[in-house]
Amino acid sequence: MDLEQSSTRSPTSSLEAIETGPAEAHGAPIVFLHEALGSVSHWGRFPAMLCEATARRGLVYSRRGHGTSPALDEPRAVDYLHRLAQEELPALLTAQGVDAPVLFGHSDGATIALLYAAAFPERVSALVVLAPHIFVEDVTLAGIREAVAPGVREALVDKLGRHHRDPEAVVAAWQDIWLAPGFRGWNIESEIAAIRCPVLLIQGEADAYGTLAQIDGIVGRVPQAQRLMLPGVGHSPHREAREAVIEACVRFLASLPV
Repeated sequence: MDLEQSSTRSPTSSLEAIETGPAEAHGAPIVFLHEALGSVSHWGRFPAMLCEATARRGLVYSRRGHGTSPALDEPRAVDYLHRLAQEELPALLTAQGVDAPVLFGHSDGATIALLYAAAFPERVSALVVLAPHIFVEDVTLAGIREAVAPGVREALVDKLGRHHRDPEAVVAAWQDIWLAPGFRGWNIESEIAAIRCPVLLIQGEADAYGTLAQIDGIVGRVPQAQRLMLPGVGHSPHREAREAVIEACVRFLASLPV
């Protein structure tokens, strides 16, 4: 099946955005929320493949400071994920005319999806979250320090060059906020108890940036959440176990009333 794909810019935010999905689609659209170093192009073909498999339309966008979206105009604060979930994402959805979507988030994007669903429980149909963060773990900080160590950071920036207008700024924003002493106590466990929609949690058991404590913490506060654990899979299940993730999403989304 051929997929339609077109570029668009939100008139209110000027964020880079791509619409994808089959010509004949049904159900709530899927909005893709990328990881800390991600962008529209960083997803590759995955959004189009998932939308084809589920017969749903999709919206993929780059947050401010990522891809070809406008640059960040100030350093990130401890509440930056809350701002993205409660300000930038709602503005984009309104501008694009998207109502009650399925949010598909990875890593930081998964956290944004959780925060959005907690703040606006009636404005989301379901969540699919991969490798989410709901509090800061030592393993996360260790993984970031390793990624930005001298001699390693340069290769990371170079690798990200094809996905971002300013890859150096993307990496700097990531490491600066997550490694800031004031961010160590960041925690959203109490907030996510407000989530009411169906949730599918996907976690690689070999994730170098988070442990199963993140998933356990969500299930303990969002009892309707389902979990898919993937042995031997790291931080990016949609790349490392693409078929398993798509199959799980097809089953999960087929069970929804919308």
